Amino acid sequence: MDHAFDRLLAVGVDSVVVNAHWRAERIAAHLAARDAAGLKPRTLLMREERLLDTGGSVRAAVPHLGPDPFFVVNGDAYWVDGPRPALARLAAAFDPAEMDGVLLVHRGFQVRADVGFGDFAVDKWGRPTRRGERQVVPYIYAGVQLVSPALLDGMPDAPFSLNRAWDRAMAAGRLKVVVHDGLWFHLSTPDDLRDAEHFLHAPAYGEMR
Repeated sequence: MDHAFDRLLAVGVDSVVVNAHWRAERIAAHLAARDAAGLKPRTLLMREERLLDTGGSVRAAVPHLGPDPFFVVNGDAYWVDGPRPALARLAAAFDPAEMDGVLLVHRGFQVRADVGFGDFAVDKWGRPTRRGERQVVPYIYAGVQLVSPALLDGMPDAPFSLNRAWDRAMAAGRLKVVVHDGLWFHLSTPDDLRDAEHFLHAPAYGEMR
């Protein structure tokens, strides 16, 4: 979470809504400690009493985020920027007149975890298409996106997956992707965390940095 805060602050984000359900008390205590220390960005904790899924939780946060496009960062995504910060690349690619969202994707073969058959194919204009049946596609969603509130227009006031909003935007030609040019880790299990820490503390990586 602190990693995400640092990346958001670096591109000018000064206010963040944090969604919490599992171990919400630990998250609340951590945010309170940050606030007490005067750390930025400012945070608002939203406790999710019932699971709203990936789309429902973002939709619930929209009233606190205002009318402008906003970043959505998954709690289990950890990335190391390439030559230019990934969030800055998303912002540069986003045109609200042409799209409702831009997703960060990563090449599946570069991920040190099971990525299945991938999530998307991407054309030369950065437009994604879903993986078809019995198809392998090269890119996976990297857990970071920049979206307009319009992406959620008409979505239910109930649990739903962001895939539903993405599919609608893709059908309208209003969803784009940016391919990450740094490192990316999916930290969903203790083994994932251990593998990432081992790699990031390896001497060869330290020399490269």
